[in-house]
Amino acid sequence: MAIRVLHVATGNVGRIALSQLIEDPRFDLAGLVVSNPKKVGRDAGELAGLDVVTGVAATDDLDAALAAARPECTVYCAIGETRLFEALDDVQKILTAGSNVVASSPVPLIYPWELLPDRMIDPIEDACRAGGVSIFTTGIDPGWANDLLPFAIAGTCQRVEQVRCSEIADYASYDGGPVLFDFMGFGRPVGDLPKMFKPGMLAASWGVSLRMLARGFGFELDEITEWFEQEPAPEAFDVAAGHIPAGGVAAVRFQIRGVVGGKEVLVIDHTNRLRGDLRPDWPQPAQDGGSYRVEIVGEPSYRVDVCPSSAKGDHNYAAIAVGAGRIVNSIPDVIAAPPGLRTPLDLPFNTARGVFATTLAG
Repeated sequence: MAIRVLHVATGNVGRIALSQLIEDPRFDLAGLVVSNPKKVGRDAGELAGLDVVTGVAATDDLDAALAAARPECTVYCAIGETRLFEALDDVQKILTAGSNVVASSPVPLIYPWELLPDRMIDPIEDACRAGGVSIFTTGIDPGWANDLLPFAIAGTCQRVEQVRCSEIADYASYDGGPVLFDFMGFGRPVGDLPKMFKPGMLAASWGVSLRMLARGFGFELDEITEWFEQEPAPEAFDVAAGHIPAGGVAAVRFQIRGVVGGKEVLVIDHTNRLRGDLRPDWPQPAQDGGSYRVEIVGEPSYRVDVCPSSAKGDHNYAAIAVGAGRIVNSIPDVIAAPPGLRTPLDLPFNTARGVFATTLAG
């Protein structure tokens, strides 16, 4: 029997996740929640960009949607970077209603221990236990590109000295204005720091992955350090999300480093440009537009480049689709998991079971 699912949010990640929920026979879309008043009342198929009518109309009332849909699992894709406490309240409400949750935000729930205080974690765990449900938060980065992928590669080594996970991407075609401008600070004067570059924010946002890697590898980090650099636009230009003035930030590079015994043993390294010609001395992607990279110093050593592509869009679309696919495909395992906050260290290895072409055809 198909799994009854409620879906929340139809932004960049949510729209792609919603399309899979509609088309994948493993799931029965029972409700849809949106925040934009212009989307209320519209059919889920239209909001997913599909040429289908599902009969599921969007609402902006989460409580009513939970009561009507009675979902086994809720796919939560609302933005969390700029509304952490609201997102935490949302997922707690969903769990309390007796629905499992798979989510792309809020990012701290990927691995909240040693980051969030107990007073923020305990209500989530209590709601899970009371309802007999679980929550799993993930994406591509933080997420798959810096948790399962490095674990899989490092699992072949006799010795590991350092793991470095990189995103190298041109964001010019990414239309997520709140993330680009408000959170990452593109377009601002160099030195006018956005939320992401305030002290401790990089370590908070990506430290969840570093701590989970360390736990999986069997050690604890002494500290997490952070570093960033901004590059101004040589002249004004436009990108999908808006206008970049001359002198406004047009490229950033930042690192989050997990340190043990004074050595940087785990590193997350981001190079994000709005034009490919900026800072040619910074890392370059393995394909035009963008790629992900895992480098391991050890025996043997590795450099593995991952180049997502899609028939439906460019490298940015493909990367978002990776995160959305991981969320949706985790639903059966999250439902089957013991109640509580779950991480990749708790869930079984996720294969293409249910999405492989022969399975869908049969």
